[in-house]
Amino acid sequence: MPLSIQAGLWGLLSGSALVLGALLGYFLKLPQRVIAGVMAFGAGVLISALSFDLMDEAYRQGGIGSTSLGFLAGAAVYTAANILVSRRGAHHRKRSGFAEDSRQAGCDEAGSGLAIALGALLDGIPESIVIGVSLLEGTGVSLVAVAAVFLSNLPEGLSSAAGMRRAGRSKAYIFGIWGGIAAASGVAALIGYGAFAEAGPATIAFVTAVAAGAILAMLADTMVPEAFETAHEYAGLITVAGFLAAFTLSRVVGA
Repeated sequence: MPLSIQAGLWGLLSGSALVLGALLGYFLKLPQRVIAGVMAFGAGVLISALSFDLMDEAYRQGGIGSTSLGFLAGAAVYTAANILVSRRGAHHRKRSGFAEDSRQAGCDEAGSGLAIALGALLDGIPESIVIGVSLLEGTGVSLVAVAAVFLSNLPEGLSSAAGMRRAGRSKAYIFGIWGGIAAASGVAALIGYGAFAEAGPATIAFVTAVAAGAILAMLADTMVPEAFETAHEYAGLITVAGFLAAFTLSRVVGA
């Protein structure tokens, strides 16, 4: 199977967590502490992945210059785009109580629903692109990156679908949004592989670091605050467990 197709399928797999989370959020009434626990664990996995996979690989390929520029650029671009979608109603897109927050704030539900979708794309595209880029080494996909993205997508689909259901959204609307974004994740991973297949080490390092910067900014802005707010007594311990799990996986797979 061509590597470009493999990249797309791995991206689709990681994006499918949005649909799985939406199914759980729509049909089950899970405690917010459970959702926050999953989010904290996913945050730990992502921190490990961007530290030991993305940044380390970027530095190895392109040195400190390309890596630093890309890292700061990714954080800056994410922050600017996040401000735009947040002002349109997607600031709490990862929260199971989003619907109530939106109504209390007087947000338009249709506009908020679109903002949620845009916010999810904003969170997922850098992650999916880096999955595709990880195949350029010729040693197979980064399983830690796939696992990290999957675990970060699961609580987003779960919590947002729960809130959208309470807002009266239909099944077709909810699963149409998350199914479409999951498909877009596959396309982004495919593009990540195809667009940079002929790129030099410095360019790949820059792109990898951009994704790392965007992911870290997303963690600080959304996942970590939400996890701490709901499960603050155990959020730190659960996050550490996620970090350790991903670190162990990266060392076992890379051994």
